[in-house]
Amino acid sequence: MKKVIMGNHAVSHAVRLARTQVVAAYPITPQTQIVEELSNMCAEGKLRAKFIKVESEHSAMACCIGAAAAGSRAFTATSSQGLALMHELLHWAAGARLPVVLAEVNRALAPGWNIWTEQTDSLAQRDTGWLQFYCTSNQEILDSILIAFRVAEEVSLPAMVVYDAFYLSHTYEAVDIPEQEPVDAFLPPYEPSVKLDVDNPMAFGSLTTPEYYMEMRHKIEEATERVHEVLPTTYEEFGRIFGREYKAVEPYRCDGADLILATSGTVSSTAQLVIETLRERGMRVGGLNIRMFRPFPARAVREALGRCKKVAVLDRNISFGQGGIFAQELKSALCNEPHRPQVFGFIAGLGGRDITPASIEEVILTADKLDAPEREIEWIGLKT
Repeated sequence: MKKVIMGNHAVSHAVRLARTQVVAAYPITPQTQIVEELSNMCAEGKLRAKFIKVESEHSAMACCIGAAAAGSRAFTATSSQGLALMHELLHWAAGARLPVVLAEVNRALAPGWNIWTEQTDSLAQRDTGWLQFYCTSNQEILDSILIAFRVAEEVSLPAMVVYDAFYLSHTYEAVDIPEQEPVDAFLPPYEPSVKLDVDNPMAFGSLTTPEYYMEMRHKIEEATERVHEVLPTTYEEFGRIFGREYKAVEPYRCDGADLILATSGTVSSTAQLVIETLRERGMRVGGLNIRMFRPFPARAVREALGRCKKVAVLDRNISFGQGGIFAQELKSALCNEPHRPQVFGFIAGLGGRDITPASIEEVILTADKLDAPEREIEWIGLKT
């Protein structure tokens, strides 16, 4: 069934199709319509889930942790300051190896107070142990929620599905909403081997001495790295069932390109149009959409970028004093390559400012004319 729906409602339909058992709901712009629609679905009997209205985002994640520990499939959604408030419990969810799925609608952090898109809120959680998937369309949002549940439950780690505020959250697009039967085939019920059970008592979240703590972290790292094996087969099965194919890293006309533009989120779609225009002018330019951020797909990035001369990274985020976060990750992935390309870092679109085709073209042409970066950060579209 195809419907024209907003990105937030694409999440709601995916959560319904996943037969989610617990939804913890706290409203925050721009994700509120996700939990509003899920509330309607529960009230109408379309989703048989425990819908818990909580007093904060911190409590929302606490509910999900308890639900997942008891063996339930759990979901919540947030943005910006709400995600920042969850930060403490993100570590608890990952440390407890609980496959909670979170829809994170990218929104700039305050102050100044801002409700528009920027990726810094989700990227600031990059060391919490959560898997992170970034989306470019409403269809991809729905599909990524289902994929996130499948992968998270296979490796026993939480996952967030991330997308741009307003550019996707409130924009209506045609979305293929699958029937329940193929979703059930792709995503079986969540049945953890270890859970809270009065008939089989265990200790959870207890004090861990230095004798064991490091080994626990090693196991989390092993599980995170296993995603590189699990995700491709999951994408393959998803494509076989639903006819839509995804990759952790998506090259666009990279073969023979001298310069490749690396992007993530909705900017990637606009970038492809610019790339086509510049190719018509004779430029050997390609694009790279980075869909998975954690674990970072370093090997796939190296394979896509290894033969080009320059990489321009367009970041809609910033790590103050260091630059764009995706640029940092790409530099790290490429640092040991014997013939690594020059990496140019650009910042644009913070606080929801438009990244236009003209600004994307400026990024590409700036990197093209320089032999090497003149500074760590090039700012695009500043008014001063």
